[in-house]
Amino acid sequence: MTISSQSDLAAMQRVGQLVARTIAHMRAAVRPGLTTAQLDDIGARFARSQGARSAPQLAYDFPGFNCLSVNEEIVHGIPGARVLREGDVVKLDVTLELDGYMADSAVTVIIPPVSAEARQLQRAARVAFNSGVAVARAGQSLREVGRAVESAAKREGAVVVRELTGHGIGRRIHEPPSVPNWGDPDARTILTEGMVIALEPMLTSVPVRVVEEADGWTLRTHNRVLAVHHEHTIVIRRGAPLVLTAAA
Repeated sequence: MTISSQSDLAAMQRVGQLVARTIAHMRAAVRPGLTTAQLDDIGARFARSQGARSAPQLAYDFPGFNCLSVNEEIVHGIPGARVLREGDVVKLDVTLELDGYMADSAVTVIIPPVSAEARQLQRAARVAFNSGVAVARAGQSLREVGRAVESAAKREGAVVVRELTGHGIGRRIHEPPSVPNWGDPDARTILTEGMVIALEPMLTSVPVRVVEEADGWTLRTHNRVLAVHHEHTIVIRRGAPLVLTAAA
């Protein structure tokens, strides 16, 4: 989506802020003993109370309201009977639809005690995202954004999961262009003012392949190492992008 009016921008800001508030609501509830289904329900009840719907359910008939991935699960984890435990690395991935507009964000939450590996990966994901945002300007190519993400991840001792990318978003959950987290030579798209994209580094401590679980949704690391995920929906501008899903 490319924002072409003030009404578009206002609508995207509304859904973006609701995504941020939903994540904050869920994050505050994360604790040992809670199942991922219970955590999903906390987010779903809050978002629905504000008039929102689950974009993954609308677009793909996803089995949960939100995607909740734990430890070796990278993305698209289905909420269920899994009980959260001390030391778990939990990815809260929330994509909402409100009044015909969609926004997407994800955060990695670690339940204490926090391992050194998990803490370093969590930091690396934030640093990599911020490095990508720093070059995401109108006139810049997506290849350079991806290159900035991966370079920062490497400096932090982390590895980008190259098989998974960000995406355009706005009227649909997944729109062109694909937004790689590395300097993909095929990523020739030039960013334009008003373009809306989801930038989402997914990182591990060592190289991995992506494996799909038998449920047909959950994607995990082939070697079961920890994975982290950090994502925001941003609007491209001539200067610094507008981060729609940042906490107010």
